[in-house]
Amino acid sequence: MRVLMTGGGTAGHINPALSIAAKIKEERPDAEILFVGAEGRMETTLVPKAGYPLKTVKVEGFQRKLTPQNVVKNIKAAVHAVTAGAQAAKILKEFRPDIAIGTGGYVCGPVLQQAAKRGIPVLVHESNAYPGVTTKLLSRTAKAVMLPTESARQYLPTGANAVVTGNPLRQGFSAPDREAARRALGVDERPLVLSFGGSLGARPLNEAMAAVLKRNLADERLQFVVGTGRGINYERTKKLLDEYGVTPDGVHVRVLEYIDDMPRYMAAADLVVSRCGAMTLSELPAMRKPSILIPSPYVAENHQYHNAKALADRGAAVCIEEKDLTDDRLWDTIEQTALSPERLAAMSEAAAGAAVSDATERIWQIIKQTLGD
Repeated sequence: MRVLMTGGGTAGHINPALSIAAKIKEERPDAEILFVGAEGRMETTLVPKAGYPLKTVKVEGFQRKLTPQNVVKNIKAAVHAVTAGAQAAKILKEFRPDIAIGTGGYVCGPVLQQAAKRGIPVLVHESNAYPGVTTKLLSRTAKAVMLPTESARQYLPTGANAVVTGNPLRQGFSAPDREAARRALGVDERPLVLSFGGSLGARPLNEAMAAVLKRNLADERLQFVVGTGRGINYERTKKLLDEYGVTPDGVHVRVLEYIDDMPRYMAAADLVVSRCGAMTLSELPAMRKPSILIPSPYVAENHQYHNAKALADRGAAVCIEEKDLTDDRLWDTIEQTALSPERLAAMSEAAAGAAVSDATERIWQIIKQTLGD
């Protein structure tokens, strides 16, 4: 079996592809897998680190907001779209895959379009509750579009073969042992609130959390772990906490630039405050975690809002849009949730109901069906 995987730009596109590839190798150890990614993006680090060969094409996304600068960028993107197609065609001719699987990102478009033109079966996995433009375009020729939730089906064109598989999870995001995680982290019996905004962080979330930590100084009924994101967000948050008189002590408050062991910290937490990337919102249900979700308004097609709404509608989360985010509202929501065992239990149960634990197995079955195995 020869499999071409394509997807990238963000970890939310790359990690599902790596999980699918790992499942294929588990089932077919002799399978040959080649990744195709975008030049200079995150996949150029993550894919080789996982042990897979990678080829890249030069491709850029189109800017939706028309400004003089963006018009120039869109002209360059159009040129790269043509050249990327030619580069993809060359890779396909050399590798001769039996199937091509895409997991999102601009690079998927030209690669999977060229694969479909050559009669190679194409599968698309969409990790967001609101499918992106690339997924919608590819759905017309894909053998199947694999979705994270049932609610995502309504956004695809009529006639698309949509199948709900859930999102493949990273290792460690299943069967959480809360007590073991808390012992390992030295967490006491008080409710633990974990907050993070992704690897680069989210300034509005960090600033609101700093104000929450200041409020908590009054009685310290809660303990916090705050992942600020690397670089300037970490420095800004530390400076703001200094101004507020909050000293991270590793007991009441831990402030981390990056959370390396997210499964353990999430297992230990009673409540999670976060942005709404697709994979985070698959990991939260798998870990049965109540959450307060603050979607980024700066992402394409506002897909983080749709991701958050899918959990909020189930009662597993509270969604606060960034335009409505205030220090008071966040503190009140954290306090009312984290200090209510009954509410935490109800939200945890609702979150568990949204979990899909066998996503990679479902995807593997679709791959086999597509190949006629």
